[in-house]
Amino acid sequence: MKYAFVGLGHRAQMYVDALLGEWRDAGTIVALCDTNRTRMDYYAERIGAQVPRFMPAEFDKVLELADAVIVTTVDATHARYVCAALDAGKDVVVEKPLTVDAESCAAIAASAERSSGKLIVTFNYRYSPRNSAVRRILMDGAIGEVTSVHFEWTLDTIHGADYFRRWHRDRDSSGGLLVHKSTHHFDLVNWWLAAAPELVFAQTDLRFYGAENARKRGLDPRPERGQGAPGLGSDPFILDISADPRLKRLYLDAEHEDGYIRDQDVFGEGVTIDDNMSVLVRYTNRAIMTYSLHAHAPWEGYRVAFNGTEGRLELDVVEREWTPPHAAIDPSAASKEHASGAWERLTLRRHWSRPEEVPIETGAGGHGGGDRLLLDDVFRGPGDDPLARQAGYRDGIRSVLTGVAATMSARTGTPVALEDDGTRVR
Repeated sequence: MKYAFVGLGHRAQMYVDALLGEWRDAGTIVALCDTNRTRMDYYAERIGAQVPRFMPAEFDKVLELADAVIVTTVDATHARYVCAALDAGKDVVVEKPLTVDAESCAAIAASAERSSGKLIVTFNYRYSPRNSAVRRILMDGAIGEVTSVHFEWTLDTIHGADYFRRWHRDRDSSGGLLVHKSTHHFDLVNWWLAAAPELVFAQTDLRFYGAENARKRGLDPRPERGQGAPGLGSDPFILDISADPRLKRLYLDAEHEDGYIRDQDVFGEGVTIDDNMSVLVRYTNRAIMTYSLHAHAPWEGYRVAFNGTEGRLELDVVEREWTPPHAAIDPSAASKEHASGAWERLTLRRHWSRPEEVPIETGAGGHGGGDRLLLDDVFRGPGDDPLARQAGYRDGIRSVLTGVAATMSARTGTPVALEDDGTRVR
């Protein structure tokens, strides 16, 4: 297979490195496309070959060279490249979220249905061993029919804050965290339950980040960005991207081309997304979910509990138990793979029985070995997977539209209905 990449930010690296390493037999990289030549040059050096580089206006030339396109651009631009590639009969691998609004979902669905190409949405959380274990237990009927789900996700002031200094802080670019981040979580529930969302109600607010909240708490004046800021090296919310060679090459050294600032102040003007979100969802199998996402917690992780007709299943995950005060200053401290105090526990509670702790088998690599399984699916095919982890365009649409419906509900104060198996807003 001949692979082209469009969008050469940090998300592209996992796929580039895979094709240069363990999955090099699956294909070659034949083209790069990005708005920024400096970023393309960085990856060309990493690839170590004279790979043709194109600007977005030249995407038709990219399609002439490739069999498949890997899309890791800004979320709001996904649909443009996904549709163009599918309409050219190419396979597409796209990072979540599939896109950011209902109109783009409809456009992608139309392209996917008439294309000879295949579309894969890379929901890597499905492949995490703990989440796969949940799927297996629910499929086996260990707690009977699931009647309700409670799902709480907390982003700490390392991970959560980073969305508010990047392009994600602009709702038009990312769809907000209920689309960009929560699409992972909504997809997990759709997959766990083997059901689709049909009614969504939500309340959201911006209570911590942004200029107005900074003024209320007496935090102003604030610097516009990290580089050159008086608090650089002491303020835990100021990121020093010059301290990380990769961030420096991809963003700081590339600013002169497109003006994109990677280290904007999280308490600055221009934040249009929320940091506290609560959602209620009803599914086609009559299960209901209460969901919350909080983006300024002192710890990172999630808790999900399934109530069923024959018991309860609980998954507790602590990915980082506390946030060191200088973590934002040292980007390398943001990694959660081997964070101090990290733990996970899966507990099965059957009616009239003692609780059982279910062992979670992990493997080597990111996300407990889940990233390797995902990359195998992407580059070698899913094989015979009883858990059906590979996700297609309808899975991507369901997860996006749950977030879109939640955002609409929060704005209007009324529930929003989904139809056609969760793939269309009514």
